[in-house]
Amino acid sequence: MRPSILKSLKPDIMVEMLEMSYRFEDWDKMLNTAGILYSYAQCIHEERQYHKAKNLPVPTLDTERPLVYYFGFSHLMRGIVCQKQGKYDEAKESIYRYAELGWMEDLGEEGQEIAEEFRVLARANLYIVEILSGKTELLEGYARFLQDNPEELLPGLGTILQAAVQYGLDVDDLLHMFAEQSAGFGEYEDAGNISHYYSYCYHLALYHQRAGRVPEALDWTIQSLMLAHQSSHDGNFKRCLALFETLREEITEEQDRRYHEVLAECLGQVVLKLPELRHAGV
Repeated sequence: MRPSILKSLKPDIMVEMLEMSYRFEDWDKMLNTAGILYSYAQCIHEERQYHKAKNLPVPTLDTERPLVYYFGFSHLMRGIVCQKQGKYDEAKESIYRYAELGWMEDLGEEGQEIAEEFRVLARANLYIVEILSGKTELLEGYARFLQDNPEELLPGLGTILQAAVQYGLDVDDLLHMFAEQSAGFGEYEDAGNISHYYSYCYHLALYHQRAGRVPEALDWTIQSLMLAHQSSHDGNFKRCLALFETLREEITEEQDRRYHEVLAECLGQVVLKLPELRHAGV
């Protein structure tokens, strides 16, 4: 892409596009957008370096965040896609790139804070990639990391449960350790945390199913179903329905009532949309 086109792009819009693609698991779009965002950041950085070398006034950056953020965020998003696709070596390459952003000059106080935030994220995500790739001996160290960094607890427990299901691990002690904090996960309202909470609930349902705890598995499956509907994620909704059907024979009256409440809410939204469709001539 030509530099003139790159410089005309709006990086904050690309950040929003990446966040939306992540919520709907559109990995191809994420990779493409992350690549464009990185190219934008690199183009602006090279232009600024050129002006400094020529003792010219450095162009101001009309963006919501410092340039270092867009470098870090592009690598972060690419790493997440690679992790989700099981390409763990490639994911680690991206993690190493945003783990150390101090190479950028003139970061300023805000830029240094952003670089430090990415450094913490890199440590957390390196744990995730290593554990999901089979290095389950790191779980104890990861648990200590989560104790010191509670803002990473929700995605962290989701990762622990995913690894437990994948590798047949017993993580009851770890779940008990964080039981008090995890009880508040349902209070999150922002889209990013709701996505993490869905993953936590879904993998917790799978974990209980594998352990033969069907009542608990049903409870968390219904919770996952509600979150998938809330976030309008059809793929996750179908996964939850499929899991629910494998557990249906042991459902209680209360669980059946909650399940049908979720379905009724889905049907209610469809009915509400019908007049709009008729008005549009459909």
